[in-house]
Amino acid sequence: MLTGGTMGGAVRVGDTVRRPPGPWTPTVQRFLRHLHGQGVTWVPTPLGTDEEGRDVLSHLPGEVPQYPLPAYVWDEDVLVTAAGFLAQLHRAGADFDSSGAVWQLPVHEPAEVVCHNDAAPYNMVFRDERLTGLVDWDTASPGPRAWDLAYLAYRLVPLTDPANPDVPATSTAERARRLRVLCEAYGSPVRVDDVVATAVRRLDDLAAFTAARHAAGQDELAGHADLYRRDARWIAAHVAEFTAGAPRTD
Repeated sequence: MLTGGTMGGAVRVGDTVRRPPGPWTPTVQRFLRHLHGQGVTWVPTPLGTDEEGRDVLSHLPGEVPQYPLPAYVWDEDVLVTAAGFLAQLHRAGADFDSSGAVWQLPVHEPAEVVCHNDAAPYNMVFRDERLTGLVDWDTASPGPRAWDLAYLAYRLVPLTDPANPDVPATSTAERARRLRVLCEAYGSPVRVDDVVATAVRRLDDLAAFTAARHAAGQDELAGHADLYRRDARWIAAHVAEFTAGAPRTD
């Protein structure tokens, strides 16, 4: 049994990872095959289903950190590599044929790219403290580039209230600098001001999603929605600091 995450049910069998399927599983497997065909090698290889009907993917070797996060997760090289991963993902998936696609999460407009939707340290694979892969693609769905980058920024800059217990104690100025580094590493056409505004919407959306799952019986999510809403309010209150001096045109 593989630990971590809140969706549950993943097990490792040899060099594979297997988990209960959903209606979205064929679409996600087709998307992963498309990424591999475009040269994206840091995602799991889709291997169909097993005799029990479980979704089967290749296992990416390495360590997937959990909270409290090890210090190396906050290295700037990780920030830059993660942004580069998303940039490559979005380029490679731009021509994915989504006709007949079924996604677990709703499509967010404008549907510019296929987003991972949960690019965060707990879904990152590290080897020798270097970021080498990204797992857990069940929640992928089309959306704006900034939707994906905003959540990565939330988790890895981090764009959080200082009272959030999961992040290091850094100044708002340092977080603004790291946000600029992240956006520069991703490249055009993403803008800092768009990522900041999107982060507020992204966390409000996540709070609603998490509250619904908690109400449906996932007791381990108690308090998570309130934390996301508090972080969203903190970002909104510091927009000026995050966008000062950042380009505001395409």
